[in-house]
Amino acid sequence: MAYQNFEELEVWKKARELKNEMAQLVKTFPAEEKFRLVDQLIRSSRSVNTQIAEGHGRRTWPDRLRFCVIARGSLSETLNHLIDAFDEQYINEEKLNYFRNKIAEVEKLLNGYISYLEKKSKEL
Repeated sequence: MAYQNFEELEVWKKARELKNEMAQLVKTFPAEEKFRLVDQLIRSSRSVNTQIAEGHGRRTWPDRLRFCVIARGSLSETLNHLIDAFDEQYINEEKLNYFRNKIAEVEKLLNGYISYLEKKSKEL
C-alpha cells in the first residue's frame, strides 16, 4: 500500500460524511439539549475522524492501530447517543436505522483498516 494522506483514506471520507450528517441532525434537537446530547453527538462523531487522522500521523503501526481502535469506540458511542435521541423521541425509528446503516458502513471500513494495521504490526 503506497503512502496516503489521511484525507485519501476511504474510511476517513465515510466518517467525515457521518460527522457532517450528525452536525445537520442535531440542529433539529431542542435547545435544552445543546450542552447535553447535541454536544455528545458532535464530539463522538468528530472523534472518529480525529482518531483516524491522529493515528495516521503516528510513526509506528501499533500506534496507528491503537488510535483506530479508539475511533471504533467513538463510533459505538455515536450510535449509543443516537439511541438516546430515539428514546427521547428526537428522531424516529427510520432515522435511527438510517444512521445505524451509515455507522455500520464506517465500521466495516474501519475494521478492514484495523485488520490491515494488525497485519503490518505483526510484520515488525
